[in-house]
Amino acid sequence: MFQVRIHGRGGQGVVSGAEMLSIAAFLGGKHAQAFPSFGSERTGAPVVAFCRIDDQPIRLREPIMAPDALIIQDPTLLHQVDVFSGLKRDGYILINTAKTFTQLGLGDFVQGFRAERLLTVPATEPAARCPTPHCSAPSPH
Repeated sequence: MFQVRIHGRGGQGVVSGAEMLSIAAFLGGKHAQAFPSFGSERTGAPVVAFCRIDDQPIRLREPIMAPDALIIQDPTLLHQVDVFSGLKRDGYILINTAKTFTQLGLGDFVQGFRAERLLTVPATEPAARCPTPHCSAPSPH
């Protein structure tokens, strides 16, 4: 089973991202589930969502404590929430930022991880240019 935990803030699409990932897996012939975990339900509050993907039916229903992959949509959470809790040493980390892991103060932490499984992508700015919530083309502006 491949397990993904997504960290972000309310309004950033954390729950939608987990749902889209599970739908993509389902359409690819896998069993999948996605579900959120909310603290205080308000825009800007920390939010966590989970996605499991497997070749077998998924019977687990609890939050993912030992993820294979982390997606961190808001890098300000790096120093506010223990986003790396339980991450496997051969896990994947994707952070929404233009900064490197070293610039984020994570150089020593990721030392034992495989470099090809560590990625930062500045995704907010291109997404903000999108004229609709479901755009597929760049804004004409």
